[in-house]
Amino acid sequence: MGLNQFDDSPAAVVRRQYLASAAGDLAALRETLAPDVEWTEMAGFPLAGTYRTPEGVTTAVMERLGKDWKGWIAHDDTYVVDGENVVVLARYTATHRATGNPLNVRVAHHFTVRGGLIVRFEQFVDTALVRDAATAGAEIRP
Repeated sequence: MGLNQFDDSPAAVVRRQYLASAAGDLAALRETLAPDVEWTEMAGFPLAGTYRTPEGVTTAVMERLGKDWKGWIAHDDTYVVDGENVVVLARYTATHRATGNPLNVRVAHHFTVRGGLIVRFEQFVDTALVRDAATAGAEIRP
């Protein structure tokens, strides 16, 4: 592999997506997504729904997370790879801008990677913990 080439293995592509997201580099994040990507945020999550196109994903998800949450980061820690499927166990941390409530919740992400690009994403998270952090006066559970 040359100095300017990326590893396009599924795990490496997914890792680049997390690094780009953590750095706030939406252009680099879009480069990891297929033109016809399907990105699904879990029902009950504030941004629930399926988004398509790299621009659609970053506009509807990442930019909105940045507006609503201070320091939103998905800390990826465990990767399980089976061919084109990558499941990542991670942790979201952030502070809700309007309520000042902290968020610290485990999450699982399922990615499908083909041809060096993410073609599908699905999120699994305890949406009640996210809702509580976004609700003024809510009791925040550790």
